[in-house]
Amino acid sequence: MALSPGVTACVRRYPRGVTTTTAAYAARADEYAELLGSMAAVHPSDRQLIETWASQVSGRALDAGCGPGHWTHHLAGLGLDVRGIDLVPSFIERARSSYPGIPFDVRSIDAIDEPDGALGGVLSWFSTIHHEPDAIAAPIAELARVLRPGGRLVLGFFGGDAVEAFDHAVVRAYRWPASELRAVVAAAGFDVLETHGREERGQRPVGAIIAERRPSMA
Repeated sequence: MALSPGVTACVRRYPRGVTTTTAAYAARADEYAELLGSMAAVHPSDRQLIETWASQVSGRALDAGCGPGHWTHHLAGLGLDVRGIDLVPSFIERARSSYPGIPFDVRSIDAIDEPDGALGGVLSWFSTIHHEPDAIAAPIAELARVLRPGGRLVLGFFGGDAVEAFDHAVVRAYRWPASELRAVVAAAGFDVLETHGREERGQRPVGAIIAERRPSMA
């Protein structure tokens, strides 16, 4: 498969695991956006959870791994000063076209272009599911870095009884026991406030963690 110039630039800039995921999503970006890239495709309980989180955010917010931008747009409609980032150029192009006036940028969640403590909230909705277990601490630490003390993170993930890979529709992903992912989040400098899980017949178990950035002890 020939890669677009934008994806090729990402391949040169980021590690292989990240760029493999980027290329896989780039190849299926239109299909993904049509199936999942709208609020109509969002589970009602996820919508309620994130809207409640959004009501508690003070300051600028980031949709980290925004995909085609539907959540970013929804958060903006709730009154948040929010931007979206994603490493897939075609997602960003689609988001900019669909939601003009909202800033979207091609960036990795492993290297966010925000100063330390700049944000009041970060939505990371299933954006770490493709990180290898020995690498997932890096993006979570980066999310902690850009949040101010008291800033809130909501992290979506696939749940399971053990940390293990599975064949995601796009590219290999990982499921996590909530307790183990909570430990990674806490080690990054967060106080975990809530853990949510949902299991439905015929669907993979999913979960969400809401956490608050602890004050720096430095």
